[in-house]
Amino acid sequence: MIYRFYEKILLRDLRTLPEHVCFMITEQDMLDAPGNLYLAAQWCRDLEIKSATFHISTADPSRLERCLPRIREISSIARLTLHYRDEKEVAGEGMDVTVAIGKSGREEIAGCVRRMAEDGVDPESVDEDLLESYLTFKYEPDLVIKTGGDHLTDFLIWQSVYSELFFLDVNWALLRKVDFLRALRDFQSRARRFGR
Repeated sequence: MIYRFYEKILLRDLRTLPEHVCFMITEQDMLDAPGNLYLAAQWCRDLEIKSATFHISTADPSRLERCLPRIREISSIARLTLHYRDEKEVAGEGMDVTVAIGKSGREEIAGCVRRMAEDGVDPESVDEDLLESYLTFKYEPDLVIKTGGDHLTDFLIWQSVYSELFFLDVNWALLRKVDFLRALRDFQSRARRFGR
């Protein structure tokens, strides 16, 4: 009951929302609470956030294969793009939600360089815009949310350089809408400088 009241207070005071939110969770987080991906996507959709990404950090994506049906449920409320191993699935309509399992920012940038070399790109012509055109994930999250006590991964290492970071003091399995709204309130209070 008290959380619903707190939710209403937080919702009432939200005026500036991020356009794109990225949640960074671990393999164990996903195994402990696979349904929270759907819930968090629904919260973003209900608040009219334009897009959301969920990065699931794992050294072995096959260990999360049993979670794929739960992840795919997101396509019933949003346009889901699922990156799993070397495959990409797209399903559903509405707000863009990306789920990337076991992806690495360093690998993504190395892949960009390889593709540029394969395309015969002149090294003198390489600049930020060209590199960004070769990225797999072509968005810059306004807000990156990390649950629990683990460190950030290198996912979106290029794209998140100007993102606001928020470290929640609760584990993914215990995540409530109130915790998400607290992160949004914190984002709203920050003066974004974009590296200046």
